[in-house]
Amino acid sequence: MGRIKYSKDVDILVIELSKKKIDYAGESGQIIIHFTKKGEPVILEIQDARNFLLSSLSSMVKEKEVTLR
Repeated sequence: MGRIKYSKDVDILVIELSKKKIDYAGESGQIIIHFTKKGEPVILEIQDARNFLLSSLSSMVKEKEVTLR
């Protein structure tokens, strides 16, 4: 299993899904996903993580559907 790391000084949450070799990355809003050559996700980076998580949790508590863009 991977690991989760939060860097307060740059407000980025990094979620490591596997130890496989990264070939490329794609960005959607404040989320960057690193992929293997076969298109498997390896690492998720969430920029401005504090606001992202607070907003997501707030929506969940209010029982709203959360769509990540």
